Amino acid sequence: MQTVRVELAHAPYDILIGADLLADVRPLLAVLPQKRAAIVTNATVAPLYLARLQAALEAAGVEVLPIVLADGEQYKTGETLNQILDALLTHRFERKSTLLALGGGVIGDMTGFAAAIYQRGVPFIQIPTTLLAQVDSSVGGKTAINHPLGKNMIGAFYQPKLVLADLGTLRSLPAREYSAGLAEVIKYGLIDDLPFFEWLEANMAALMQRDEAALGYAVRRSCENKARIVMADEKEEGVRAWLNLGHTFGHAIEAGLGYGVWLHGEAVAAGMLVAAKASQLLGDLSVQDVARIAALLQAAGLPTQAPTLSFERWLSLMAQDKKVEAGRIRFILLRRLGAAHIGHLDEAVLRQVLA
Repeated sequence: MQTVRVELAHAPYDILIGADLLADVRPLLAVLPQKRAAIVTNATVAPLYLARLQAALEAAGVEVLPIVLADGEQYKTGETLNQILDALLTHRFERKSTLLALGGGVIGDMTGFAAAIYQRGVPFIQIPTTLLAQVDSSVGGKTAINHPLGKNMIGAFYQPKLVLADLGTLRSLPAREYSAGLAEVIKYGLIDDLPFFEWLEANMAALMQRDEAALGYAVRRSCENKARIVMADEKEEGVRAWLNLGHTFGHAIEAGLGYGVWLHGEAVAAGMLVAAKASQLLGDLSVQDVARIAALLQAAGLPTQAPTLSFERWLSLMAQDKKVEAGRIRFILLRRLGAAHIGHLDEAVLRQVLA
């Protein structure tokens, strides 16, 4: 087991990374303030891991309430959030009762948001079971639900007590979802870690085979990168915005096509390549740089072409993005491979790149 520490003054916590960590619940017990917990999961993950985790916790004397939700980005809504809150209220959960998010990014985001608002804040633990959640959404305290007019527009910054990333859960992950997680891994190399980007170029074949050593390194390196950025800028007032490379375009793709049609990582991959091409038009990246990014995305089984939307539709969707400031859309762009920055794109560049 490897440990990455997120050292926030008000809410420090560990990210535990390793194979088959769900077999030992002692790290979970160590951060439970009360032996009462709800495991929030979905209909896909529950048959795989819920009974095992629930039995282990109950054997340790923890009273467990399972809450099983529908699976899919299209269910990341206020209605589904209320299912969690209804269960907590019905079973009279208290402020020291803990929520455990067992699943991917959707479960993690909704459980974290429920924890942030139930009785004005109860403890929660992230147990991410997808690659995307292990390297990105479970770390850093961003929680949210979607709105028909925009992705993740309703939420809160709320840090978990612990993140337990069991690499063994990735064995059962469908190939498409696994590739979607690799998009966020690649992102870390692009924004601030050129040596990691180069390592990914050399080791993508091993990652696609789910080689345990390569996967463990990629997850740890990604979590180290995210932890470092979150510790420097928890509330996204500066460098944390770099983590949104490709996301302004990607969120527009998800909302424009309908949530769940493209996976989040797929939309981010296409969005990162759009951002790279925009950076090329601005003179910061070379044609060869963009080709390297496209080749790595392709090797990871990710899309390298955004879907067709009208320019007006793109603008309308991106105008709902959280990075809009004073009416202007801020984009995360690349000065060079391994160096992100926050910038703006004029209409001519946007028209050219989105064409």
